[in-house]
Amino acid sequence: MSIDKDNYVIGVVGNCAAGKTTLVSGLKAQGFSAVNIAQEHSAASQLWRRKNPDFLVCLSCTLETAKSRRKISWDQGRLDDQWKRLANAKDHCNLYLPTDGMTIEEVLDTVIKIVSN
Repeated sequence: MSIDKDNYVIGVVGNCAAGKTTLVSGLKAQGFSAVNIAQEHSAASQLWRRKNPDFLVCLSCTLETAKSRRKISWDQGRLDDQWKRLANAKDHCNLYLPTDGMTIEEVLDTVIKIVSN
């Protein structure tokens, strides 16, 4: 499948430190139109829909992984709250990708491969 990178919007949601910003930056560097959607911080369960993505990626990582990636002081309860806010996006995503144990390049390559097929 050939997509028009300029007009095909890839939305990215996920919990804190799952790799949203890094993925969006990588996708943009490859010429894709991508947007980081901070659904995990919103009480609006369908905030992600406002960006009208053609393809929705939902990234996740465990609390242990999040702490290894970023200095965070919050606990599992906050992560659980984020996943409550992300539930609708996860239910409707085109790709759910746990990033634990994946490199930045592996995440980017996986998304590009799936979006392009």
